[in-house]
Amino acid sequence: MDRTQKEQTVAALHAALADAGLVVIAHQTGLTVAEVTDLRRKMRAAGASFKVTKNRLARIALKGTQFEKLDGLFKGPTTVAYSADPVAAAKVATDFAKGNEKFKILGGSLGTQLLDENGIKALASLPSLDELRAKLVGLIQTPATRIAGVLQAPGGQVARVLAAYAKKDEAA
Repeated sequence: MDRTQKEQTVAALHAALADAGLVVIAHQTGLTVAEVTDLRRKMRAAGASFKVTKNRLARIALKGTQFEKLDGLFKGPTTVAYSADPVAAAKVATDFAKGNEKFKILGGSLGTQLLDENGIKALASLPSLDELRAKLVGLIQTPATRIAGVLQAPGGQVARVLAAYAKKDEAA
């Protein structure tokens, strides 16, 4: 990798981290290409990104972002997962770490708040932004549906009573 490529890599990672809400740092010792590809696919599906980076370049890319405090975690074979959604990257990384011993979460940062491995796991247990939106819409719709049902019920009852009287008159 020549100097120009390194500068481009650092600039791209810096721009991505500037837009991110959450960064998760992990060690990946001995992961196969297929496993890394699977993890990248899962991250992309969740709206997150995953990069295997050179530690020195990642430290340079962190400068000037809200994640500068993560500098000390970049030792050994390090990966970076990041997402704008404050839960997506943590959820995928935690699920992947459960099924693969070669992937170990070191920590991360939610904005300027540093998180250890347990903090990332706790964050992963929260519902995602899309799930919260769906629940909110469901809560808003439920009362309206109930009100419509209650308002329609008396009209239906009146119609049934009138129909019963009509049948009674026809029979007589």
